[in-house]
Amino acid sequence: MSTLTIAWITFACVFGGALLGMFLRNVLPEHHLNQDSKDALKLGAGLIATMAALVISLLISSAKGSFDRQNDELKQAAANLILTDRILAQYGPDTKAIRDLMRQSITNIIDLVWPEEQPRVAPSANLATVPVRVESVENEIRALTPRDDVQRSLQSRALQITADEAKIRWLLFGQMGQGSIPLPFLVMLVAWLVVIFVTFGLLAPRNTTVIFVLFLCAVSVSGAIFLILEMDQPFRGWLKISSAPLRYTVAHLGQ
Repeated sequence: MSTLTIAWITFACVFGGALLGMFLRNVLPEHHLNQDSKDALKLGAGLIATMAALVISLLISSAKGSFDRQNDELKQAAANLILTDRILAQYGPDTKAIRDLMRQSITNIIDLVWPEEQPRVAPSANLATVPVRVESVENEIRALTPRDDVQRSLQSRALQITADEAKIRWLLFGQMGQGSIPLPFLVMLVAWLVVIFVTFGLLAPRNTTVIFVLFLCAVSVSGAIFLILEMDQPFRGWLKISSAPLRYTVAHLGQ
């Protein structure tokens, strides 16, 4: 289910809860909404609202931190690719095939992760083959036969950088398309919000101004859920990590 769909469902549930509260206000016996009852409702709604606010703030902080971390990892991987290419260029012409393989691997990654930016995606591109191509670069570097100490040192540096880079790539592949927020947790959070808005509807008078304010509040909380889910899956959806670092890398490989 897309994040936008979940946000719309959240909005419908929350705003529908407010309208349900207004309906119950008109049908409940009057003694159910006396001053003591209203005070109890306010205390209960305040408790749930505090818990919901804490959870939403923690989720936003966690999702933003995860988004920034993976963005930094992508930039670091791009920098390592350029550094590896320069080391291989210093090694000699024997590494031309390896550098071409690196370029092809990065191009495939861009096609897979950012397909909407491409005129078309190669039919053979899939997530199962990209990690294999990534590992083949390291195998090709290991298979080089240095002729002197300089080439031996360059090969060692390239292997070390490639090994660190492979860890980052596998981490990115493992996180691609996967969210860290369990569905039952999200359902519970939306249920809390519905209870809060039902209470709002019970306590608020039924007029256009109140309905409009509750509408804006429902839009706000559903928008917060949308942002959390979008940042929790940074390689797909509306708020995606930019492909600019890898495109810059491709443009400078082989130079």
